[in-house]
Amino acid sequence: MKHHLRLLQSLTVFLAGLYGLFVFAGNLMDYDSNYQFVKHVLSMDTTFDGNALMWRAITVPALWTVAYIGIIVAEGVFAALGLIGGVKLFLRRNADAASFNSAKGWGYSAYGLGFVIWFFGFIVIGSEWFAMWQSDTWNGKDTAMAISTLLAGFAVLLAMHESESSSK
Repeated sequence: MKHHLRLLQSLTVFLAGLYGLFVFAGNLMDYDSNYQFVKHVLSMDTTFDGNALMWRAITVPALWTVAYIGIIVAEGVFAALGLIGGVKLFLRRNADAASFNSAKGWGYSAYGLGFVIWFFGFIVIGSEWFAMWQSDTWNGKDTAMAISTLLAGFAVLLAMHESESSSK
């Protein structure tokens, strides 16, 4: 095979999109379970007793809903970017480098949005601002960190270019 790196890049972008599709669909099909996660994290009702950060808590159900719908929409867009990007890269796997590289924008967009969702949203905002790390029950920090790390690695992989000799 001439373009092993290109196949790997298209596969990782597509699989990231597939993961996003499963997360998106899961949030729609099991809306209440995941809504409960958002509700408890934002309301900070399972953080340490006497937590001095409780002034940050959001206890308005309408705001929980807005936040959750925002997460769902972002995950749906992430899924679409990854799936479309993976297919575009695969279809251009034998194209010239400029054409193939121009299709990478979809993957970069997916990974960037994924990083915003899981690193910024769940780690920076959820874990640190809303002290999610203090909860034994509603704590998604470790999962979000693993996803963020994986997406960052995928972005580095996507940024790689084959040598001139392998593109001829």
